[in-house]
Amino acid sequence: EVHLVESGGGLVQPGGPLRVSCVASGDSIRTYCMGWLRQAPGKEREGVASIDHDGTTNYAGSVKGRFAISRDNGKNILYFQLNTLKPGDTAMYYCAAAWGWCETWSKFAYWGQGTQVTVSS
Repeated sequence: EVHLVESGGGLVQPGGPLRVSCVASGDSIRTYCMGWLRQAPGKEREGVASIDHDGTTNYAGSVKGRFAISRDNGKNILYFQLNTLKPGDTAMYYCAAAWGWCETWSKFAYWGQGTQVTVSS
């Protein structure tokens, strides 16, 4: 079973960048689908980006071209580079893992505690 801990969230001005990270322990992420999901106040949790163990990525349309997900299997770390941030990106960002290939957002079975990203001037 993999244990996930996010870090790197914070307050950033509109248009600014931020990188959040997720350190995994308990198991190697090498054979896991990894992803980032977010939940804004009063809204349902939504899938933002995923990356398969072969490096294939998938992004929600609202973040495509602005955010980039990457993984370092050797260090057991998942990264999320957030660029050109907008106030609408404000949310709790969760790292998640699913055994095997990425299929659906509902497949994620392991979750971190979340890291808050707030975009405001």
